[in-house]
Amino acid sequence: MNNGKTIFSQIMSLIPEREFKTCVDRYNGNYRARNFSCKDQFLVMSYAQLTNRGSLRDIENCLTALSSRLYHCGISYAVPRNTLAKANEKRDWRIYADFAQVLLRKVRPLYAKDDFRLDLDNMVYAFDSSTISLCLKLCPWAKFRKHKGGIKMHTLLDLRGNLPVSVYLTEAAVHDVKALDNLYVEPSAIYLMDKGYVDFYRLFHLVHKKKAFFVTRAKDNMLFKVIDSTEVDKSTGVIADEQIVLTGLRTSSWYPEGIRMVTYEDYATGNVYRFLTNELEHEALTIAELYRERWNVELFFKWIKQHLHIKSFYGISENAIYLQIWIAVCTYLLLAFAKKKMHIDQSLHTISKNVGMFLTDKSPINELFNKNAHEKETPNNDYPSLFGPDDF
Repeated sequence: MNNGKTIFSQIMSLIPEREFKTCVDRYNGNYRARNFSCKDQFLVMSYAQLTNRGSLRDIENCLTALSSRLYHCGISYAVPRNTLAKANEKRDWRIYADFAQVLLRKVRPLYAKDDFRLDLDNMVYAFDSSTISLCLKLCPWAKFRKHKGGIKMHTLLDLRGNLPVSVYLTEAAVHDVKALDNLYVEPSAIYLMDKGYVDFYRLFHLVHKKKAFFVTRAKDNMLFKVIDSTEVDKSTGVIADEQIVLTGLRTSSWYPEGIRMVTYEDYATGNVYRFLTNELEHEALTIAELYRERWNVELFFKWIKQHLHIKSFYGISENAIYLQIWIAVCTYLLLAFAKKKMHIDQSLHTISKNVGMFLTDKSPINELFNKNAHEKETPNNDYPSLFGPDDF
């Protein structure tokens, strides 16, 4: 089926054309477009991100150098940088935000039965944010501090497949807890988040009252009283499993019910961590290990910044930057789609890291990545203990 197609064409062949056109038409994206449609824009931007192009001029030079191969990649011509810049400024970024949801609906079922490291039937999500720095002089709309600009990318990650279920972009000055107001909450699901999201009013009303579960870390200044405790095996690192009630003047009314607090000591480092959860059924060690899984959302931010190129931007307007981020998310989802549909054995991390070197190669993509499948991928030994040094 993919004989004679470039690697890039094989990946882009997974674009559902009808649904893509619906997203474009919803925002009149191809209005007065002659030679450079939204589909052309998406292909060029995806190619630029996968090959780590650093600027509009770099994109133009790359496409010009590959002009004899562009047709085989599905790209019509070496688009001038001014044309691409204008399209990024004018075309509504919501086209690609909506298209990301289309891709997500197609990709998530493919990962639904994937094994999770912990033996849990619950859906498990990690929620976190990453600040993307911007030059305040060039992007005055993104004011963060006095001499610094930036935006925040709040992401809810489905840990079966590491798929971004929800991405919410705000100014960098917006506090993390406000993003909880837009959190997609699913009954019986477990939400992992760091202590920046500890707002007991929101945790009670937006998560607990909807019969979902949270696992987070306690702040050092939390006021509480222990009302019950369970015996634990301290050889596992768990040193306490307690039921507490909040005693702070405001927090006691914000979260009027009991909370489970698991205290864990990492014997490798000597650090002690206190985890808060409303999940009462699983063992205390499982709660501690669940929080460790939150690291996957940090890896997602790392991968998407390094391998899909959103550290620097091809435009300076809010629309151009949001558009580039959403096309990066779509490209990530297309790689996840290709991994399952084309039976690629390598991890999504390995695919995203290396695919840019082979985009014009005409080998079947599964053969390219699976020919060394018998060699195990190098494990990540940066975090030998339960918690890595940057987890907190």
